Amino acid sequence: MVKILWVDDEVELLKPHVLFLKQKGYEVDTCNNGYDAIDMAAEGSYDLIILDEMMPGMTGLETLPKIKEVRPTTPVIMVTKSEEENIMNKAIGSKIADYLIKPVNPNQVLLSIKKNVHSQQLVTEQTTADYRSEFGRISSQLQMADSFADWCSLYRKLTTWEIELSESSDQSIREVLTYQKSEANQEFSKFVRRNYYNWINRRDEQSPVMSHMLMRTNIFPVVDEHPKTTLMLIDNFRYDQWRSISSLLRGYYDVVLDDFYCAILPTATQYARNAIFAGLMPFAIDKLMPDKWLNDNEEGGKNQYEEEFLRRLMTRNGKNWKLSFDKLVRPEQGRKLVDNIQKVYDADFSVIVYNFLDILSHARTETDIIRELTEDEAAFRSLTRSWFEHSDIFTMLKLLAERRHTVIITSDHGTIRVDNPVKVTGDRETSANLRYKTGRNLAYNSREVYEVQRPEDIQLPSSNLTSSYIFAYNSDFLVYNNDANRHIRYYRNTFQHGGISMEEMIVPYIVLRPKL
Repeated sequence: MVKILWVDDEVELLKPHVLFLKQKGYEVDTCNNGYDAIDMAAEGSYDLIILDEMMPGMTGLETLPKIKEVRPTTPVIMVTKSEEENIMNKAIGSKIADYLIKPVNPNQVLLSIKKNVHSQQLVTEQTTADYRSEFGRISSQLQMADSFADWCSLYRKLTTWEIELSESSDQSIREVLTYQKSEANQEFSKFVRRNYYNWINRRDEQSPVMSHMLMRTNIFPVVDEHPKTTLMLIDNFRYDQWRSISSLLRGYYDVVLDDFYCAILPTATQYARNAIFAGLMPFAIDKLMPDKWLNDNEEGGKNQYEEEFLRRLMTRNGKNWKLSFDKLVRPEQGRKLVDNIQKVYDADFSVIVYNFLDILSHARTETDIIRELTEDEAAFRSLTRSWFEHSDIFTMLKLLAERRHTVIITSDHGTIRVDNPVKVTGDRETSANLRYKTGRNLAYNSREVYEVQRPEDIQLPSSNLTSSYIFAYNSDFLVYNNDANRHIRYYRNTFQHGGISMEEMIVPYIVLRPKL
């Protein structure tokens, strides 16, 4: 039973209100002065306190901080006859939960109690009811999705419900959503398998914008229109993570465009990000600039030439903008760029590549404490928001808003939490990624993966003449038969990328305009 303390010097006049609340199932104690209220708050475990502001002796505003000392988390509703703005400001500044002006009617009080004591329960009940009614419509949409735009709409909807229900205390409804999202990813994997070859080789009006087209199709036109534009490419950045940080930017930017593009396969930095900056598929990069492409089995950095690729692409497209390019891998690099932000101000087109989320994903695999902090998608979103709120990139965004820079936020690919092992075998030269494999003599169940026997068919390079590629679906991860159990225990429920899922391939593309 919810227990309430009501403090008012005219408490005898409140008997009808108290009776009304008791009939609604609340236990209500009363007192008529601040001194007794402090003692009762210290001794009793109250769920909520209703406090009159205008009392003789010790006023409500004087009583409030002393109650907060003994019951810092208990919500307090302030009631007063005065409508003076300074009293309201003082009360709100003292972190009251609500403010009511006399005369109050019983339903006003009841509404305030529900808002402050039962809000979680009411939100859970309403959100659960809303999702149950939406479940059938999402299922129908899932069965009818036959274009990338359809899948973007479905992914947006599922992500919205995932965020909404993450606050719900109804575990069963969250499990229903998890099942529905898994079903959607299974169907999305089939959709990609049917269409990917044509997206790469026989494009039509329904084909999505893909990694190697992103600069020419989406980004260059924005820079043409807005001479001061900054592209922030955050590695491993998903749509749900964008949603987790977007409210922090509300005071600085308006969202002009909230859209998606399609990451190429493999959804891995080496392939997808090089394709973005070169404006070419990996096969073409390897053929045109063989000294600047390293295959999976070759030693060395796989993304060393991104700025050079971008400058080449700008030249080929007749873009003479002053370019600033920075890749931030370590925290001190972010701080250094904040200190040297003038170079970004001075550029027509500035690019900032930020690797923190990719590092966080790998740290989660290797570090127990990070695993605990990011045990599921909701926790990963929370950690993303906490990181962003205190990051140099947020500082930069605020500074760029002051200088009226248009900002584009996107990624090279997303990431997915894996839980289902799929066994493969291969030789020593086989790539190590858990969501795709490339190499010779790969052995696997062809029904469990998307196999590409001729890499050039989807514009991917080969490390040798007999190399092939396989890609994991949904939340699968690829493990070798030898020592499989150890790898399964180590990698299950870690975030990985490289394969086929909505989270990895449907990448957010956001355009922000500074507020006037």
